[in-house]
Amino acid sequence: MTALTRYGLIGTGWRAQMYVNALIGDHASEAELVAWADANEGRLDWYQRHVEAAGFPAPARFDPERIADAISTHGIERMILTTPDSTHADLVAATLDAGADAVVEKPLTVDETGVKKIAEAVERTGRSVIVTFNYRYSPRNSALRQVIASGAIGEVTSVHFEWVLDTVHGADYFRRWHREKQNSGGLLIHKASHHFDLVNWWIDDIPTRVFASGGLRFYGAEKARQRGLAPRPQRGSIDSPLRDAFSFDLREDPMQRALYFEQEHFDGYIRDRDPFGEGITIEDNLSLVVDYGRGATMSYSLNAHSPWEGYRVAVNGTAGRAELEVVERGAILMNDSAQPVVDPSARPEEVGVESGRPVAETLTVQRHFGAARVVPIDGGTGAHGGGDEQLLRDVFGRAAEDPLRRSASWLDGVRSVVVGLAGNRSLITGQAVNTADLDLGHAGAALRRRPA
Repeated sequence: MTALTRYGLIGTGWRAQMYVNALIGDHASEAELVAWADANEGRLDWYQRHVEAAGFPAPARFDPERIADAISTHGIERMILTTPDSTHADLVAATLDAGADAVVEKPLTVDETGVKKIAEAVERTGRSVIVTFNYRYSPRNSALRQVIASGAIGEVTSVHFEWVLDTVHGADYFRRWHREKQNSGGLLIHKASHHFDLVNWWIDDIPTRVFASGGLRFYGAEKARQRGLAPRPQRGSIDSPLRDAFSFDLREDPMQRALYFEQEHFDGYIRDRDPFGEGITIEDNLSLVVDYGRGATMSYSLNAHSPWEGYRVAVNGTAGRAELEVVERGAILMNDSAQPVVDPSARPEEVGVESGRPVAETLTVQRHFGAARVVPIDGGTGAHGGGDEQLLRDVFGRAAEDPLRRSASWLDGVRSVVVGLAGNRSLITGQAVNTADLDLGHAGAALRRRPA
């Protein structure tokens, strides 16, 4: 029998469930979870009951401040990191220095200091860092990559990319720790690193210059006052006549209740703050122009208060154009007592069938002087357009040769996050920012090398 790869995990919040379920489910014959850590003991207790109920022994607990001891004591070969974004760099570096590889949720990190820390740790140790960009694995996104790589639209000249978050999912970034830029880097880092990675990967190029414009124009206390909104409760999980469609009640979702509402007394973290409250420092409307190394330009927009959720991508080339349109939720219809699922891409089975804008995905290719044709998309089921299942196969399984190169390294993580870093600097200065001017240390030269 092949020995099981020994995994550790730090961070047992919502996102950890994907990895934990894989390790006690489809990938239990390839990998095992031997130790885990979280600053909140209550969340560890909940996951321990979950693991034991599935017939597996509880992983050992360790202090997240003592990663080296845990890796040595438990023989951990890979550490999964599903913690707040601002903690990634320190945890990745500590993991590599202790002799294990790292599997880290996007974004890789939130600032230039974090990029330098990770780059130096990789150079010191020679160890591996996988960034889990699950949207690469979604069949619709893989199909667009194949179209571009085939040469069907010629050499890429420009990209237009619009992503809209609806008033349930979009609002959620303004309830949680993400609402403070020091924690998340803002939506240009936390959310859009997904999108920038897709473009880098689709067109096989490197971002070189970024100009950004945007601001907090819908959420937050100041905007609420400007629109004359009535006084609101500070959180959603409260019985109050002031609650409305923007209030999120953790008590109505069994897992949200178990992981957050019932564990608040351990660390005081409030997961359901009012999106129109004080203290929000991230933007909800963003527009970028991004230049790439071989001459293409991208126009990008992100809106976090749309009535529907999904994205549109148009890739123009010297021989034609490819268009991908995806509707992940067509509307938020508050016509019953059920609270809408927060992230429609993560739990698509709970998204209702709305009239007017059906959930759908369409990839259209049209060459110059030719008719448009719809490109078939291989069916993908499950979270994130079918991407999670295939991502987990790469992370935990025996990875097969992949001509699409979907597995993402730390350098791919850097190439995606630099767009957000340059964009955040551009928001402050009002000027375009060259990615080469960012202070990235050892990562700077590596960033400018063409993807392998």
